[in-house]
Amino acid sequence: MGALDAVAGRVAGGTAVTFRPSGSSMVPLIRSRQQVVVVPVDPAKLEVGDIVLARVAGTVYLHLVSSVNLARRRVQISNNRGHINGWTSHDRVFGICVAVDGVPRSGAADKALSANSATSSTI
Repeated sequence: MGALDAVAGRVAGGTAVTFRPSGSSMVPLIRSRQQVVVVPVDPAKLEVGDIVLARVAGTVYLHLVSSVNLARRRVQISNNRGHINGWTSHDRVFGICVAVDGVPRSGAADKALSANSATSSTI
């Protein structure tokens, strides 16, 4: 189990989660240990460029949506360095990053499920 599995469980349960992911695969959008806020998402609203918390081939990533296939209800997930993690179905997309170090991500809040304002937690 990876470090993001617990976060994914909380977000899937309807909780907005604030945490500090580590790694360099999303630089400069997210630098290691910057604070991010991830909230439950309506996957049907996702667009290329959104940062999502999703499970791809058994691993949870906080990565970019690099392609969308609405007809098959799936998205392609990639890091910000050009590596494609793969396709995943809408039911494996847990949340969307709405802020990085307190700076809102443009348009992300509009894709959040309305239930996310009910609870929040910090990890």
